[in-house]
Amino acid sequence: MNDDQYLKHSLSVLEAFSAALATRTQELPDDHPLRELAREFRALGKAQTNLYPQGHALVARLFSTFTDFAPTFPRSLLWFFGGDCLHYLTDEEISQFQQLDELRLAAAERGEVLDLEQAGVATDTLH
Repeated sequence: MNDDQYLKHSLSVLEAFSAALATRTQELPDDHPLRELAREFRALGKAQTNLYPQGHALVARLFSTFTDFAPTFPRSLLWFFGGDCLHYLTDEEISQFQQLDELRLAAAERGEVLDLEQAGVATDTLH
């Protein structure tokens, strides 16, 4: 998995999360803060501008304001956004993502594409 593929993969995970959050909040009033947050996550994945600063801010709002929804946020996106988002990962998860990045970069140096399944990474633990 090269950098472009990693970006596309992460954006697809973001899209799936934001779609699920939008569905779960569709019965809330339009001006409800959680519904507004769901719309902002949807817009973030589509626009892809200021992805990291806006991503950090949205994740912080989700984890600090809507703690019941925080466990539904994909762990791989915490790693993808990095920075303050890493505070929401356990040391074990950080170690796992570091190993995965090392495998991905080593494969890229060899001109290969890292297959997450073949690398022994359960993709459901990354989402």
